Parts: sequence; C-alpha cells; structure tokens
Amino acid sequence: MTHVPSNENGMTLSPGQLEAYLARIGVEWPARLDIHSLSKLHRAHLMAFTWEALDAFMGWRSSVTPAAAFTKMVEGRRGGWCYEMNGLFGAALAALGFRVTRLCGGVDRERLGDMAIGNHLTLRIDLDRPYLAEVGVGDAIVEPVPLVLGPIRQRGFDFSITQADSGWLRFNNHAHGVARSFDFRPDHSDEAAMASTHGWLMQDAGSPFTNALAVFRHRADGYVSLQNDCLRRVTAGSLSERRIVSADHLAETFETIFDLDVPDPGHVLERLQAVGRDKAA
Repeated sequence: MTHVPSNENGMTLSPGQLEAYLARIGVEWPARLDIHSLSKLHRAHLMAFTWEALDAFMGWRSSVTPAAAFTKMVEGRRGGWCYEMNGLFGAALAALGFRVTRLCGGVDRERLGDMAIGNHLTLRIDLDRPYLAEVGVGDAIVEPVPLVLGPIRQRGFDFSITQADSGWLRFNNHAHGVARSFDFRPDHSDEAAMASTHGWLMQDAGSPFTNALAVFRHRADGYVSLQNDCLRRVTAGSLSERRIVSADHLAETFETIFDLDVPDPGHVLERLQAVGRDKAA
C-alpha cells in the first residue's frame, strides 16, 4: 500500500528509511491512516527509543534534521531529544501519508516568557480532527491526544491542555514531570527559531542540557530516568531512586535499562563528576 507523503515542511523519510524505521519500532505498515494507527505508532516509537540529551552534555555534534536523527537513532543505537524524537516521528508519519505540521513550542514558557519559544518541537496531526502527537518530552504522554482544552489521563498520570496567553496553549505535565509544561500554538511553525535555539541549547554554558545529564525511557506502567547520577523509576503510584556509583555501573545502566550504545561511558561519568565539582565550588 502506497501513500503520498503530506508534510508541510518537506521533512519526510525515503521508502527505504521508512521500512527501516518501522522495523526498528516493530510495527507493520498501517492499513489505515486513523487515530488507532497513529496511537500504535506513537506508543511503539516511545517504547523503542530513549529520550536523551547526551550530545549536548558531552559536546558531541548534533543536528535538528530528521535525516540526522534517522542515522543516529535507527541506524545507530541511540536516542534523541525533542528535535530528534519528534522530528524523526513526524518524518515517518509524513512518509506514511499522515498530514503533519511541525510546531515551534516553548518548554517552561510560563516562567521564562517568550525567550523559551523555539526550545521545543511538537507535532500536530490532522485526521478527523487535530491531534497533538508528542514523543519529545521524556516523561509525558505515550499516545496522541485531541488538540482541545481539558484534562488528560494516561497510565494513571494526569496531564492537561489549558489556555495560556496571546493565543498560546499550554501542555501541563504530570506532578512528577521534569519539564512542567510547554506552550505551543496550533498554527505556529518557525524552523529558524528552533534551529537557533538548538544551537544555544547545544553550546551555551547557560543551557540546562550542557550542565546536566538527562535520559528517559518509557515502560508500560511509567518510565525510568537518569538525572545526573540519580536513577529514578516512576509510576503513577510509586517513585524509587538509586545512585550510579561507578563507570561500570553507568555502562550497564545505559546498556540494560536504556538500550543505548554510548561511546566511552567512563568519559560520561568523568564529565558528570566534573560538573558536580563545578557546582559545588
């Protein structure tokens, strides 16, 4: 079955890349472009890929393009952050024939103001009505939701979409969420703003990602996260924590819990310890 890609920003995958992507997430080509298929793809993507910002933390090169995300995440065994997670997912959906709009958002805009705009990529998918598809927040929804105001409940976690200011909408994360919220407008796309903010997040000393290790992976009942040296398991009714104590422990955590192929985990631990010393000084 062949669909004509419909991506308003021209970011899609080739037929060969799409087949490799579907194999990577363990989903067959959908028979219909409907909310059932979209939900299945959304959940499969999150269960297959880890959210991680190691490139920013380690100073490794990164790109906002779906092509670069495909190479890193599908051909390699890495994850990605919002630009890569939502970018790759949106490109795959477009290649399948879904109508995809890349939206320029702002994480924590309620506190940072408009300077936050561009620090997040999210997706609007138009089917029988508009849906918010969001695989770029590491600890949030696992299935798309109608793009309407109101409460959202998934896996026992409570979220909501509320009205913000000046035509902006606000996605509110659950009570334990690391990113409390992100703002977006259903018709606001700004690739230049996202590219510029991506560069700042990757390189600036004031970026939260250059100064902290952040890794998340969804599970059926919740998620597991690594925030600096704290490994946390979260469900709607429980939270447990333990500390990473050695390079071997970190390497095992990347491999067995997050399914990541991270070059030289010992170097990552050294960077983590150096950041800790700088903050303590």
